[in-house]
Parts: sequence; structure tokens; C-alpha cells
Amino acid sequence: MKNPNLCKVCLLPNAIADLCADVTEDGKITLPNRYGLMASVLDNSLTEEEEQSVNRLLYAVRRGRLKVVDEL
Repeated sequence: MKNPNLCKVCLLPNAIADLCADVTEDGKITLPNRYGLMASVLDNSLTEEEEQSVNRLLYAVRRGRLKVVDEL
């Protein structure tokens, strides 16, 4: 039996845009940022623009333009 108090991950409007702006400004992806990205991908309701933003962030990490850090 499902627990009615549990809900699926729900993103706030503009969450991806805000996350991308914060990450780009800081030059690093923190643990909370990574959880936000994970939640956005698992939500399966991203617009094409949001998907492109996530892909740009991942590309920047691969190219060394953004650092992945374990700080909060």
C-alpha cells in the first residue's frame, strides 16, 4: 500500500534556470546543486530549453570550466 504522505519530486518553476545561474556564477557545482540536477532529470517533465541548460552544465564540467565540489 502506498503512503499518501509521500509525493514524487516536484520542481519549483524556474528551478533549472536559477540553478544554472548560481552554478555559472560560482564556477562550481555543490552537492545541493547536484541533487537539484538529479531531481530535475528524474522528474521527466523538463522543457527542451531546460534539457539544453542541463546539458550545457554537464559539458562545462567535462571541459573543466566548472568544478564539482562536495561542500554545501
